[in-house]
Amino acid sequence: MSDEQINGVIITFFSTASAVGKTLISINMASELAREGYSVCLADFDLQFGDIRNYLRLNPEYTITDLCDSIKSDSGTSLMPMLTTYAYEGVAFQVIPNPTKLEDAYNLSPETIIDVLKNLRMQYDYIIVDTTSMFSVLNLALLDISTIVTFLGIVDFIPTIKNMKIGNETLRTLNYDSNKIRLVLNRSDSKTHIQLKDVVSILGEDFYHILHNDFISARESIATGIPLVLNGQESELTQELRALVARYTNKGYQTEETQKRNSWLSKIFS
Repeated sequence: MSDEQINGVIITFFSTASAVGKTLISINMASELAREGYSVCLADFDLQFGDIRNYLRLNPEYTITDLCDSIKSDSGTSLMPMLTTYAYEGVAFQVIPNPTKLEDAYNLSPETIIDVLKNLRMQYDYIIVDTTSMFSVLNLALLDISTIVTFLGIVDFIPTIKNMKIGNETLRTLNYDSNKIRLVLNRSDSKTHIQLKDVVSILGEDFYHILHNDFISARESIATGIPLVLNGQESELTQELRALVARYTNKGYQTEETQKRNSWLSKIFS
């Protein structure tokens, strides 16, 4: 990695409901960014019940607890050797696992965790943050420091939509830049009698991006521990995940077929 200092982009995934797909989508965003050649760190800040280590079949030596201890000691030691590497088929990124012991989650201060992020954002192009589904002190601090907040929702039940509306309105009261909050809908075509246009009407704004329901592909990805964007199966959901990353990096998404065609044309006219 270059010695040149980076001011990394922090993308935080947040929701007002559980089981909306934050972990799966954050893992795939980190994977796709790494696949495209960016340096990436994925942070599991669901401190009590985070599942990134289980999804990716990691056996970490260090966790966020150790990184916080290092920051507090003010030793000047690099945090990067304490990160856990995930690698698959030549694609790799670093992971900050949540604490191994449940009690450690209660002993970590939000201020120290933010100091960890400030340190690491100078080392990575992108830091992807997975969070709990609540407006906690830590989450509010994470939202503040984030470059982009991906506010993730689903439309399975009326109470979920109500909480999404409350959460979105609360985020808008925090006086962030209008482009900071990105409203993303997951599992948009799951079996429900709720119409998307009605949800948009309730929320008062359109979704920034929509991800379709693909339970089979998601289940297989979780079962194998291989992110969707790396498993070689170009499902509709995989392409939509790539397209979301392309929007965040300001790159137009191209399918592999289009990339091959462009490469072929470039050889002809080069």
